[in-house]
Amino acid sequence: MATIEEALELERLERDIFRGASLKTQLPRTFGGQVAGQALVSAVRTVEPKYQVHSLHGYFLRPGRPTEPTVYEVERIRDGRSFCTRRVTGIQDGQAIFTMSASFHVGDEGPQHQDIMPQVPPPDDLPDAEKSMSPERLWAMREWEHWDIRPIPIDQVTQRDGLISQQQVWFRYRHPLPDDPLFHVCTLAYMSDMTLLGSSKVTHPDEPTQNASLDHAMWFLRPFRADDWLLYDQNSPSAGFGRALTGGRIFTRQGELVAAVVQEGLIRTLRVD
Repeated sequence: MATIEEALELERLERDIFRGASLKTQLPRTFGGQVAGQALVSAVRTVEPKYQVHSLHGYFLRPGRPTEPTVYEVERIRDGRSFCTRRVTGIQDGQAIFTMSASFHVGDEGPQHQDIMPQVPPPDDLPDAEKSMSPERLWAMREWEHWDIRPIPIDQVTQRDGLISQQQVWFRYRHPLPDDPLFHVCTLAYMSDMTLLGSSKVTHPDEPTQNASLDHAMWFLRPFRADDWLLYDQNSPSAGFGRALTGGRIFTRQGELVAAVVQEGLIRTLRVD
């Protein structure tokens, strides 16, 4: 399957218009992380290098067709001294399939604090999912063969009082990536859509559902590398009416909190007549 460099590669058609290639995939719909990652790359290419991404907010409007390329139109909403803002629309066949607002910041000085990373088994103590996953789920590992994904067994997840549905996953890109910090941010935007909605299924493991991402927000808090181990600490505070709210905190192996994610997804019961 495609490398992350191929997944995030864009062709510039005009000053603020880009096209992402269609990629070989087993999925019936374009992977949401691919659309979000490509949209963010589009926005990045329209700002000065002094700005760094600090947040994004995206909505998945229609399912994308993986056999067709997606065109991204970027609007330059604001260019300020400290912040700038871009709006990106992903389009297939003249229809918007995704829209995103992304904000960039030059960085300032201020007070610092962060949550403490949960105590979890280190990734080296866990099997590679490619070797431990059930045969019916192995297709997922083939789809994302360049990622090393190691879910923490449910009986070893750090349980926090009052949180109803939790899961934790170690992940990293298997191969060395370029040193450009913005490339790692876009890579994490791609990856952040993976596994997160699954946190809403922890308490309903045997209930068949139709799942899809609806909206996705991220905040990038500290520098990191996506080819080093990252812990995705996830939870789902609510599910109902065919939707689930999920959230995640992403830590480095050294315990630095580098990103936060909130997503609402479709989790509709499949009914068998």
